[in-house]
Amino acid sequence: MTRAQQTISIALLVSSLYLSLYLELIPLPAAVQRDIVPVLPFWFLVSFGAWLLFRLGWGMLTFRDTPEAYAELMEEIKMAKADLRAKGVDVD
Repeated sequence: MTRAQQTISIALLVSSLYLSLYLELIPLPAAVQRDIVPVLPFWFLVSFGAWLLFRLGWGMLTFRDTPEAYAELMEEIKMAKADLRAKGVDVD
């Protein structure tokens, strides 16, 4: 199974579970059905965004731990500065 098929399968499973909760096909207490189920998609989006921000921050924090990527980035910065200097742009 490819990564795309796996992602689509999980998305269909989660969305069908949520739809069955939202349409009250799965019985839940009234307070849960009224107060929690309608906001589950928003809670998921906020949680997913927080997770992505954490991953981004962690990647930035540990960037120096990957010496090959750091060296490659520094070399690209030097090349870009040299190219800009050749075109007459002051970069320092």
